[in-house]
Amino acid sequence: MAYTKISYELKGDIAVISFDDPSTLNACGVDTAQELLHAFEVAADEARCTILTGSGRGFCSGANLGPGGLSVQLSHEGSKPDAGRALTTHYNPLMQAIKEHPHPVITAVNGPAAGVGCSLALVGDIVVCAQSAYFLQAFRRIGLVPDGGSTWLLARTIGRVRAMEMALFGDKVPAEQALEWGMVNRIVEDDQLMPTALEMAEKLATGPTIALSLARELIWKACESDFDEAIYDERIAQRTAGRTDDFKEGVTAFLKKRPAEFKGK
Repeated sequence: MAYTKISYELKGDIAVISFDDPSTLNACGVDTAQELLHAFEVAADEARCTILTGSGRGFCSGANLGPGGLSVQLSHEGSKPDAGRALTTHYNPLMQAIKEHPHPVITAVNGPAAGVGCSLALVGDIVVCAQSAYFLQAFRRIGLVPDGGSTWLLARTIGRVRAMEMALFGDKVPAEQALEWGMVNRIVEDDQLMPTALEMAEKLATGPTIALSLARELIWKACESDFDEAIYDERIAQRTAGRTDDFKEGVTAFLKKRPAEFKGK
């Protein structure tokens, strides 16, 4: 696959997608978002767990405001400026695709995660970050509002008051503070980030993929549903999971007191 802003590697049943534009500290222009969307589509078909990370010193420094970034012509020349147009055409479809991915997504945050990069870091089902990583809602610095789902993700992850602080002041949230606030699952030494992410991905990629997919879907939906809706959705999902080969294998392995060998079917 001919990507210019990202890289893609399949390691067994694990897809590793990396921002790969060190000259911009892995800024995410519409061109990058387009490549990421395609990469996640590929991963959906051939992997059982996906890792999103960054190469070099940063995870993602936010939207690319330079040439080839947001400057790509998305409207007729002379039209009134619309800073939200790229959200409709590129960024929102990417965030929705990650949220609806058919298997678990791990974000391995190896450095700055700013602007839409913060959104992409927090949309992971599991968020692992390096000691040197930090999160930043940088939009106020250029007179814009948080986007890429940041307002929703932050309000539901760290609460309204802390989300307000990040959005209105635009201060860095270092790794330790992010862990304390509940933004991330784990902090590791910088050189242990990818080994840790791959170890976690291996556990997920060898698990009951359909059941894990249903579980992540239920939890995402539970963020905005009431209790009665949640338990109904669980009932329907359990019926689906209970008809899989992995369920049969899991019960058989349990009764025979041996490790289960899940095939993702």
